[in-house]
Amino acid sequence: MTVKAYISGTGSYLPPKVLTNKDLERMVDTSDEWIVQRSGIKERHIAENETTADMAIKAAARAIEMAGISADQINGIIVATTTPDSTFPAVAVKVQSALGIPACPAFDVQAVCSGFVYALSTADAYIRTGLMSRVLVIGAEKMSSIIDWTDRGTCVLFADGAGAVILEARDVEDGEGLEGQGIHSTHLYANGEGKDLLYVDGGVSSTGDSGHIKMEGKEVFKYAVTYLAEIVAEVLAQNKIHPDQIDWLVPHQANIRIIESTAKKLDMSMDKVIVTIDRHGNTSAASIPLALDEAVRDGRIKRGQMVLTEAMGGGLTWGAVLFRF
Repeated sequence: MTVKAYISGTGSYLPPKVLTNKDLERMVDTSDEWIVQRSGIKERHIAENETTADMAIKAAARAIEMAGISADQINGIIVATTTPDSTFPAVAVKVQSALGIPACPAFDVQAVCSGFVYALSTADAYIRTGLMSRVLVIGAEKMSSIIDWTDRGTCVLFADGAGAVILEARDVEDGEGLEGQGIHSTHLYANGEGKDLLYVDGGVSSTGDSGHIKMEGKEVFKYAVTYLAEIVAEVLAQNKIHPDQIDWLVPHQANIRIIESTAKKLDMSMDKVIVTIDRHGNTSAASIPLALDEAVRDGRIKRGQMVLTEAMGGGLTWGAVLFRF
């Protein structure tokens, strides 16, 4: 008998303010056509009087409700974010306090757009080793707080929101294989040589402020297509599966062309890809759990189906998780 981690509940939250491409046309030298053609984004949500922790708490509450558990049954909290409310304490402990979760490990991880994949992989490792049995995993971002609203290359892309899952331990009979519910494999990478391609030009120990997003868009696109193709191939090879055994692709929502490239690598119809970028924009670590929750709640992703998530972010970081929901 072994232990495997499975997702028992999902939740998400988007702030009410919607910023459309037409709104951005009045703010910066851009156009709806230009934004849609290059990114696939039509609108995005922007937090006004809410922090990253506020959004994380709301998404977490919905995941807890779907899982049918109480907060005092959770014994681990991992939050993926690059936009914490403050340098310290972690967003995770603010979530813990607000929801009444008892004393347990609670911390943030930072891998930018790959953050949720990193957090999910970390939670999976804790569960497999028996150190945790029920983990709240959150991706939450207020990217609008680090946007330079005069930079048309980045201000049209990023947005705010939060998504969460409850990851629980389940006993698995030896030999169950890929047919069983739960996470089957996780894959994480980073290449610091790409650190200057997507970064923030500020920080606590450098400038003393949060800074703004800076991005070499063409270079980031090139690396994303390459790295994500490689990691998809690795997932298939390690699990000895064919692409047609994957029911759904839930990618990081950064650029519709990157998403389409990954689907093509899998020879997968876009009908099997969860796409929210047109309405959500790039919410960094929040994008995968936001998309996952939407597809679970509207009935597209069903229990027993195989799901692949993948992402690439600043660092450069990238990763993937294969699981049966």
